[in-house]
Amino acid sequence: MAIASGAAAIGQSRAIVSALDAMGRQPAAAPKIQVAMIIGLALIESLAIYVLLVALIIFFANPFIKYVVPGA
Repeated sequence: MAIASGAAAIGQSRAIVSALDAMGRQPAAAPKIQVAMIIGLALIESLAIYVLLVALIIFFANPFIKYVVPGA
C-alpha cells in the first residue's frame, strides 16, 4: 500500500507540474488543460483506492488462507 500511495503521489505531482507548465505556455487553453488534468487526477486517485481495496480484502477476508494454513 505504501508503494502504491507513493507512486500515485508521484504521478499526481508530475501531472500537475505538466499541466501548470502547459497553462503557463498557453493561457488561452487553460480551461481545457484544467479539465483534462482533473480527470487524470481522478483516475490516478482511483487506482490508489483500488489498491487500498485489494489490501483490505487480503487483510480481512484473506482468500489465500487455505494455501497458507493446512486444514483451514
